[in-house]
Amino acid sequence: MIRDPRGQGRRLLLSQIRKSGKIARVDLARNTGISQATVTAITAELIREGLIEETERVMDGRDVRRGRPRVDLKLRGDSHRVAGIKVADSSLSVVVLDFEGRLLAEHLVQIDRRAYGTAEIVSQVQRALSEAAGIAGLRASDISGVGIGLAGFMDADNGIAHWSPSLTDRNVPLRDILQESLNIPVFLDNDVNLVAMAELYFGQGRNIDDFIVVTIESGVGAGIVIGGQLYRGARGYGGEFGHVKVQLDGALCRCGQRGCLEAYVADYALLREASVSTRFVETEQNAQRIHKLIDAARNGDATARTIIERAGRMFALGLANLVNMFDPELIIMSGERMQFDFLYAEEVMDSIAEQTVHSDMRPPEVVIHKWGDMMWAKGAAAFAIDGVAELAMEGMDGNAA
Repeated sequence: MIRDPRGQGRRLLLSQIRKSGKIARVDLARNTGISQATVTAITAELIREGLIEETERVMDGRDVRRGRPRVDLKLRGDSHRVAGIKVADSSLSVVVLDFEGRLLAEHLVQIDRRAYGTAEIVSQVQRALSEAAGIAGLRASDISGVGIGLAGFMDADNGIAHWSPSLTDRNVPLRDILQESLNIPVFLDNDVNLVAMAELYFGQGRNIDDFIVVTIESGVGAGIVIGGQLYRGARGYGGEFGHVKVQLDGALCRCGQRGCLEAYVADYALLREASVSTRFVETEQNAQRIHKLIDAARNGDATARTIIERAGRMFALGLANLVNMFDPELIIMSGERMQFDFLYAEEVMDSIAEQTVHSDMRPPEVVIHKWGDMMWAKGAAAFAIDGVAELAMEGMDGNAA
């Protein structure tokens, strides 16, 4: 980690340049509170390191002043290429980006099992990365860093996958194993945290300091951004929204505990309840059964409506607790289940409002962002951009000028 003041200044300025896209030195000083002299010195270092570059400002015709053209600073896109990989139930989604975040390639690899042993998942990741790099006209060795997102309990600082539905093994030092196999830096985190990174870098959270991303797919998760920084908590489990308790001694969750929100809202929970009816048979794919369940609820089936309405009530309770704890400016609801409106129906939104602490201020805005696994992979790649930049700055002289 960068601990010296000069290093912290580099990190802050690089982050501001990324957020702005293009920005002048004088505006960097104004926005960050760093003196113009220090901004000039630090940005010169970042240019020498190849992380940023000058670009001539495009004038709109109104500024006719003569003299030296105004220049902005921007990330140098070709300084690094990074990859992001989202490990899902039936696929690995891969993107390759340049250092500015421009898409160079995307690739989807179908996998035949929901969970793999450690050696098998490493082999799958290695193959997917090599294929995606080839699509971008690169070799895997041209990639400066890889971000990996998995569902479950990830220790991002130490690179340990404590538990994931995608792994048959527990407490795996997966980052180090992948780094040794790929021979490039690897950055591992919970996949929902990386959705929040995608929103922070590319999406609706780009200019918002405090927001929460809630995802609902095969599981339920939350990525929490506070003060423009991803919040992970002391042990890396800060966003395990799916495992907050909404019912004492309630339904069994796949984590092994009872009463978790996920045990009422996630796909497997809905289908478990639906299994009491022979109309929702297990011979079909889960996605087909979910569609059938929701269609049945809309058409008045009593069993289906009970399941869906309870899921909505539990989800509203969970969201209200998030609002009461973090008071975010924005909640972004994302994931595959956002194609169905039962979790953000009007009565669910009303229930959230009823269960949150009231004040004279307006409640947080709730938006729906429907995106697929490639955007989750972009979040993993954004994590890799941060990690690669961190490694580059750690290699620079940390002494103040």
